Amino acid sequence: MGRPGEVRIRVPGSSANLGPGFDSLGLALGLYDDVEVSVTTGGVEVAVEGEGAGQVPCDEAHLVVRAMRTAWNIVGDAPPGIRMRCRNAIPHSRGLGSSAAAAVAGAVAAVVLSGRDLELERDTVLQVTAGMEGHADNAAASLLGGFVVAWETAGNTSERFHAVRLETHPGIRPVVLVAGTESSTSATRGLLPDRVPLQDAAFTGSRSALAVLAFTQRPDLLLPATEDRLHQGYRRPAYPESADLVDALRARGVPAAISGAGPSVLALTTDGTVPGDLDLHGFTAVALPVDTDGARVEVG
Repeated sequence: MGRPGEVRIRVPGSSANLGPGFDSLGLALGLYDDVEVSVTTGGVEVAVEGEGAGQVPCDEAHLVVRAMRTAWNIVGDAPPGIRMRCRNAIPHSRGLGSSAAAAVAGAVAAVVLSGRDLELERDTVLQVTAGMEGHADNAAASLLGGFVVAWETAGNTSERFHAVRLETHPGIRPVVLVAGTESSTSATRGLLPDRVPLQDAAFTGSRSALAVLAFTQRPDLLLPATEDRLHQGYRRPAYPESADLVDALRARGVPAAISGAGPSVLALTTDGTVPGDLDLHGFTAVALPVDTDGARVEVG
């Protein structure tokens, strides 16, 4: 295929971990960043609207641009310059996969602008984006859509990332309780211990396996399937209000977990609503469909 002069990309946000699936389970959500990239004769121009406007860099340091550069180092054919406009709806630093979505948008743009077939280069996009993130759960969800299981294998020189997409049961209606405060993935990871008790590891392993069944075939099992003893308890000091909200939802029979590194909360409902007696001070409830398409591309 020839090299296009412009590409438009829509990338969904995501929720990761989903309770027990630390760094391995992800769910794409119907909340999107739209990125337009045009080839120019030189330089980098970046404009940002919506989430992150006035806060993120508008030069080579922008995450989408960095992902493009990383991908071009692999596929080659970088253009002399680019003009980029980002219209962002995914909240930043809220546990909804904004950084993974940005990286996916950049890597996809680089592949398409290089004249490559995206379907043949999806693994390249996954390696670039998961490598930037350090794990593949959010990146795979944004790239592939749906419910994903991600893992990595150690190679001779680097980690290699893998993911499979599974169909989410249609009876699952996510509601995201978007926190009004931000959280840092690196900060919350710093709260995790190097070792956990064997019984907690075994418990969480069983729940992770159950989660695959629950998300795809048996949503009636989501409440036990989203139980976790591996990471959420240790991170509670970073977002006590979020942890309390998870507890309140679960006490009312609603499967819930911290979304990614927090502080937003993911509730897995059957009707797109949460109990009316919940104290949602500091949170905004947003019903979102499961995105089933992943990253979408239009060539101009």
